[in-house]
Amino acid sequence: MSEQPAVARPILFEPSFEQVPDDEAQTSAELVEAMHSILEKTLADYGHAVRSVHAKAHGLLTGTLTVPDTLSVTLAQGAFARPGTFPIVMRLSTNPGDILDDKVSTPRGMAIKVLGVQGERLPGSDGDTTQDFVLQNAKAFTAATPAAFLKTLKLLAKTTDKVPRLKKAMSATLRGVEAAVEAVGGQSATLKSLGGHPLTHPLGETFYTVVPLLYGPYYAKLRVQPVSRALRDLTDQAVDLDGKPDGLREAVQAFFAEHDATWEIGIQLATDREKMPIEDASVVWPEQDSPYIAVAQIHVPRQPSWTAERITKVDEGMVFSPWHGLAAHRPLGGVMRVRRPAYEHSAEFRGRHRGCPIHEPRSLDDV
Repeated sequence: MSEQPAVARPILFEPSFEQVPDDEAQTSAELVEAMHSILEKTLADYGHAVRSVHAKAHGLLTGTLTVPDTLSVTLAQGAFARPGTFPIVMRLSTNPGDILDDKVSTPRGMAIKVLGVQGERLPGSDGDTTQDFVLQNAKAFTAATPAAFLKTLKLLAKTTDKVPRLKKAMSATLRGVEAAVEAVGGQSATLKSLGGHPLTHPLGETFYTVVPLLYGPYYAKLRVQPVSRALRDLTDQAVDLDGKPDGLREAVQAFFAEHDATWEIGIQLATDREKMPIEDASVVWPEQDSPYIAVAQIHVPRQPSWTAERITKVDEGMVFSPWHGLAAHRPLGGVMRVRRPAYEHSAEFRGRHRGCPIHEPRSLDDV
């Protein structure tokens, strides 16, 4: 792993840091309703249930996560408290709840399920031994509050299953606008989320939890950053998607046919309540005040990244939820609180229409 910078004095988390507005329960219920409308539309389209967000996967992988025996007491928390090597399952995806041509270019996601993790569990995951981390290639969330997130999701729900050709044309336009914004030093998470993400290789991206989570007695954000040369060479590399509706999946397959991959997991501990808020999910925490510190490495060997067996066992048979895991990594903030019932509803919906409840894996034999 890379050399660790000095750890700034992290803030001890206190329950009072979370502020629950009076209308949050209503917001959460409306979020579930919007997610359900996406689930019903896509079920009718595809004949089987898919995720209400991140429906399209581009790679289904297995590998290992290694925690070194050199972490400080501060950093050795939760899933990283015990040195060792743990099996993982990884799913690469893009944001929408419908399965689109890859030229409708939206932000990318990485979901990681760590197996064999010990410790006090979050409610609803009792008896499991997995820890999920759900990440996106953005440093902060597109919406500051649950109400703002609901507004965006309702807009996306209305566009689900609407005119794929128009979405491709709109995506090309938005990419041009985003490029112009970036040319003058700016960036728009909203433009990217609506289809303006550059047509770049997903394996060159750096992924973040976007919103904070507990880190033992502290709170933090988590980052997964490419470190092997073959991955870093893909950063900002364009992918040819002309005539390739599943071109991102093909690009991932081509990479893992020839290369192993290594990522570094870093933790950004909160050191300033004002600069690193919990309830405003849209704030990018300044790295000059608290840099990301390496706590583990992920290694994924070359392998087939898209197979019929993996589709059944991982894409269709697994849930990746930040609420599946240890109490030491409980998601924080209103955006995550209102998303929890939506995650649970989506998993229940998929399991019911699949004819079998979704279970957590115990080992890679289940994958």
